[in-house]
Amino acid sequence: MKFIFADSLDHVDPGYDFLRDRYAEARVPYWDDVYPHEIMGYAPYDGMLVSRGIVGGAVVGGKYTEAQAMRFRRVGAREFLRLDKPAFTNLPIFGDCGAFTYHKEDRPPYTPGDTAEFYDDGRFTHGCSVDHIIFDFDESLSGFEGGTEDTRRRFDITLENAAEFLKATAHMSGRFTPLGVIQGWSPGSMAEAARRLVAMGYNYLALGGTVPLKAAQIKACLRAIRDVIPSNVRLHILGFAKADEIETFQPFNITSFDTTSPLIRAFKDAKSNYYLPTPSGALTYYTAIRVPQALENPKLQRLAKQGALNQEQLVSMEHHALNALRAYDRGEVELEETLDAVLAYATPALMGAPIGDLPGVKAVEELRSRYRRTLTDKPWKMCGCPICTSLSIEVVIFRASNRNKRRGIHNLGVYEALVRNLPCRSEFDDDIQVSGDQGAAERSAHGGVVCSPCL
Repeated sequence: MKFIFADSLDHVDPGYDFLRDRYAEARVPYWDDVYPHEIMGYAPYDGMLVSRGIVGGAVVGGKYTEAQAMRFRRVGAREFLRLDKPAFTNLPIFGDCGAFTYHKEDRPPYTPGDTAEFYDDGRFTHGCSVDHIIFDFDESLSGFEGGTEDTRRRFDITLENAAEFLKATAHMSGRFTPLGVIQGWSPGSMAEAARRLVAMGYNYLALGGTVPLKAAQIKACLRAIRDVIPSNVRLHILGFAKADEIETFQPFNITSFDTTSPLIRAFKDAKSNYYLPTPSGALTYYTAIRVPQALENPKLQRLAKQGALNQEQLVSMEHHALNALRAYDRGEVELEETLDAVLAYATPALMGAPIGDLPGVKAVEELRSRYRRTLTDKPWKMCGCPICTSLSIEVVIFRASNRNKRRGIHNLGVYEALVRNLPCRSEFDDDIQVSGDQGAAERSAHGGVVCSPCL
């Protein structure tokens, strides 16, 4: 099973000053920034995925600037993502259309032909057909029954595009592997889509529309799909949001899946921001300690306008919290003193009221408990990855993009090791090559198994 990281320009400034919270002087975004595989010294994933909707262009505006989008098309995905170094040249690069970016449209803004050209120009190794996302889902439906008029229309559009996409790639002499995308409103409809895609000639399918589904629902779909397709047909899961449960999906012979979950949870999850493996091989999660910038946090600014706290107080509390955390890391301040300093500042930032106005509030006590666990365990000291060894306690401070993304990159390393060490990997991944050099030589340069705890 291969872990494919869905990139969205997730790079960081290697020269960022964490004490002054400033970018490196004269930094040029992208050009001076580094991707996860550059800052880690090895790829903390088995490949990368880029969505056409993220790149953008004349038809749909994306996250890339116009100049970046033009360069992407000119030099190709591998050079743009800096996967052209010897250690990374065998990593696969997947492409999809980013169906969520146009889900409100009557039809996808891309054609099968221009999408095939996008993948070919970008020198992708794998490319998904043009799909139209279906959000409706009813697990109780049997076979091909049910489905609203709109969901059936989207189902038909997706399959029509898949047929045209396969034709459009025929003259490209196998320069990339086409994946037929499955969309449906039930396990049975997804199975029917898979059956039709295999009949068209696809031997690699991508299951879409799974983001809002529960793990049990995704498994029901996979079970139905596997029942109707040959065992040697490979399966990819697009936008797999249940990444933490990946080991329970092994019976379905999944070849690959893409996700951003380990990185995003570093700054979008309320509690589980920092990953660490346990002796059993499972993951445990720690809450990052929020110390937002006093002059930029909306709740703190609201309190200042109300007169509950003035800006000078807020800046002083901010500095006191940061200094206490750093001193605690050096062994100069006790745990409870550090917690008091942090919570005095974090509570108004998170809950919109000074801690003195919230006596006995359960949410404050829960926050103190989570922060106490993080500070007591000091998980950053149990990790040997380049992020944690260079940043120390800064990696668990929830504050600004460069810290938060670095914590997410650490999570990618932990997660990649988890997937790599699963008991069995799919036997159907013969054309998804992962460089043995980067797996062995590069990881060993950073002290063996990356991010493994000191047991």
